[in-house]
Amino acid sequence: MSTGCPICGKPVEKAFRPFCSKRCADVDLQRWLSGRYVVAGGDDDEENPPSELINRE
Repeated sequence: MSTGCPICGKPVEKAFRPFCSKRCADVDLQRWLSGRYVVAGGDDDEENPPSELINRE
């Protein structure tokens, strides 16, 4: 188990775990929102179909 902040490597602060500060938590959030981090889905992802397959009534 890593004890350093995943963004900068400094020691983790309990209030911002797993980060060392609000700044590093915000950097991580921005990376998710900008698409830098991506969770790949499978080709046959029935739980989350492409938007064009959703029936809009």
